[in-house]
Amino acid sequence: MHEHRPRTPEAERSRRWFMNKALVAGGIAAVATMTGCSSDSADTASSASSSSSAAGGMPSGGPGGGGGGMGPGASQVKYADVKGVTTDGTVVEDLYAIHSTDVSTDALVKAAQTFLDGLSTKERTSCVFDIDADEWTAWSNVDGYDRKGVRMGDLTEKQRNLGHALLGKALSADGLTRTRGIMKLNAFLGDSNGGNQKTLTEGHYFFTFMGTPSTTQPWGFQYEGHHVAINYFVLGDQVVMTPTFMGSEPTTGTYKGEKITLFRPETTAGLAMIRSLTTAQRAKAVSAQSNGNEDMKAGAGQDNLELAYQGLKGSDLTSAQQEKLLDLVGVYVGYIDEGHAEVKMTEVRKHLDDTYLYWMGETEDDSAFYYRVHSPVVLIEYDAQAPLFYKGDASATPSTSSAGGPGGGTPSQEHIHTIVRTPNGGDYGIDLLKLHLQNDH
Repeated sequence: MHEHRPRTPEAERSRRWFMNKALVAGGIAAVATMTGCSSDSADTASSASSSSSAAGGMPSGGPGGGGGGMGPGASQVKYADVKGVTTDGTVVEDLYAIHSTDVSTDALVKAAQTFLDGLSTKERTSCVFDIDADEWTAWSNVDGYDRKGVRMGDLTEKQRNLGHALLGKALSADGLTRTRGIMKLNAFLGDSNGGNQKTLTEGHYFFTFMGTPSTTQPWGFQYEGHHVAINYFVLGDQVVMTPTFMGSEPTTGTYKGEKITLFRPETTAGLAMIRSLTTAQRAKAVSAQSNGNEDMKAGAGQDNLELAYQGLKGSDLTSAQQEKLLDLVGVYVGYIDEGHAEVKMTEVRKHLDDTYLYWMGETEDDSAFYYRVHSPVVLIEYDAQAPLFYKGDASATPSTSSAGGPGGGTPSQEHIHTIVRTPNGGDYGIDLLKLHLQNDH
């Protein structure tokens, strides 16, 4: 299936690293909720992120201040120490394999190489890392996080268009629209708070690359900024696009004449799923605990999260209900290009009986709720949180209420966070890379 080749020095180094370095579980227990907005004096040409005190009472790093960190309670797990999300610290083996998907990545590789070729030598040097670099796990949703790579706002229009073209090949049409919409509402949020804030613009998003774009050798890229973190690993015609964090505050707005509404499919598909359950099934799926302000478990810094299954098991669903559950998962898997989305959904279906649905909160159309879909091969979280800085007009100010946890206020659908992960060592394509190196490719 794959041609056997002598190992290059780089491959041999990586192989020794994987064979000799034990992957250990992280001890991070705090819930990582990547909230917060920060300010800079202007949207200048500098690519450095703001980590200083923000103007206008908008602290970097979320409630309590992050000073450029990953977010409240979060810290980076080094790449060599990534074990992956597990239920109890033990990785379920033999879930992933190197195989042909028959979904070509040629256009993706070409788009990535074209983008890199369009950068200056200095720009390219700043954004290219080794395939096993710690940069993989150094992502955050916090706006003021100190990111590496090339910043879209510092590039020429031609270079930015090449970056958008790369995203267009990696993502589905819906995924690209979602990503661009988040970027635009990030700028909308900045404008509603007075503008002149570099981190709250369309341009404050960064590309980094791990390895060299190739149709045969492993490589990947990361696209990251406030409320967006896409980790995209490629090996031949296999693709892993997790962890992927997407969120927005607000989730609706008009920016430069364009009406933008985000996370409606994620909201409505979740409601359709929970409403399909019987009273007895709801008793298993719905927690007695009300949803709080920040319930997400698997955000940045949680690469070794231990999270037990909770809720209603897929094997307890009718066939019609199972289809609704697949529809819900498909919304998130559908961020990736259509061909690879189908490949992933086939994987999800194999473990449908062992997929759990967990819910906190009410189930009305406008309810603020949390839900989680969790199986051996996929983890999805949806978390409606309290608005922090957007109040529906240009005079928006941070919430000062102590209700609902950090940041205060009442959770609503105007501030939503979501995360998608591949448990048991699948994130960042780590398990595939390990298999690739162990088989002397």
